[in-house]
Amino acid sequence: MKVALYARVSSEKQAEKDLSISAQLKSLRQYALHNNHTVTKEYIDEAESGRSIDRPSFKQMIASARQ
Repeated sequence: MKVALYARVSSEKQAEKDLSISAQLKSLRQYALHNNHTVTKEYIDEAESGRSIDRPSFKQMIASARQ
């Protein structure tokens, strides 16, 4: 299965608590590998609140999925 990965942090405090973008992507990549998924693209939003869907990379990911 082809998949896209999405990682987001809303603050530096989150990034310091092992929730960094790189830590999230590492975990997501491992999950994909162990489940025989092919990662086709990675989307990243930094300093973006999860309370809003008005996040640039998130919107781009949704638009790509709809195509």
